[in-house]
Amino acid sequence: MSDEPSNGELGRLIQSLREDWREDLGQLNQRLDAVVPRDVYTIEKTQLADRVTALETQREKDAERLIATRRWMIGVVITVCLALLPYLAAIVTGASA
Repeated sequence: MSDEPSNGELGRLIQSLREDWREDLGQLNQRLDAVVPRDVYTIEKTQLADRVTALETQREKDAERLIATRRWMIGVVITVCLALLPYLAAIVTGASA
C-alpha cells in the first residue's frame, strides 16, 4: 500500500495536469491566432499571381518596344548614311580631281 499515492498526491497530480493542459491550450491558441485563414491566403496568392502576370506582360511589351526603337534607330542611321553617300562621293571625287 505504500506504493500507491495518497488522495492528496492524486489531487496535486490532477491539478498539475490541468495546469499543463491550460498552458498547452493557451500556447496552441496563440499559435492559431498567428495563422492566416485559408480564404485570406487564397486571395493574397491570387492577387500575387495576377500581379506577376501583369508585370510579365508589361515586361514583354517593353521588350518589344525596345526592339522596335532599336530597329527604327538602325533604319535612321542607314537612311542618313545612304542620303549622305552621294555627297561624300562627290566630295571625294572632287577633291581628287
